[in-house]
Amino acid sequence: MDMHDNPQVKPPHPAEDVLDHVGYRLKRAHASLRSAMDHALREHGLTVPQYACLEVLAARPGLSNAELARATFVTRQSMNVVLRGLQDAKLLTRPATVETGRARPTSLTDEGRRRLNAAQGAVYAIEARMIEAIPDDRLTALLEDLDRIVRSLTD
Repeated sequence: MDMHDNPQVKPPHPAEDVLDHVGYRLKRAHASLRSAMDHALREHGLTVPQYACLEVLAARPGLSNAELARATFVTRQSMNVVLRGLQDAKLLTRPATVETGRARPTSLTDEGRRRLNAAQGAVYAIEARMIEAIPDDRLTALLEDLDRIVRSLTD
């Protein structure tokens, strides 16, 4: 049997072409957001993963490497690199050792807070641009739809 003998799989919704599929459009939106953030954060000497790490630590100081990795959507190995870079830049502190367990809780330094505050303005301006593109009466529904998409793929 040759692969050309198989009937074509129907797409889950009507689409003129693959570029119209929901997954592709989500990826395109993500890529646009990432590009805008990369550009804005470069002026602050930060990468997107570094910024995300600082923002999460500001809200939840003391998280471990594994917890930070989950919260910022990177692997634990990648988070090790991010944390090392932020620590070398004196933007966060981590104890060399801990009394119990292996997790080393991480906290922002004063310079880390200052850099985060400066970068937040640029990142929040990007989010404001995204929100301005959505009619006011549709934002809540969009956020709920995105949450439903996540749940459908993780439940």
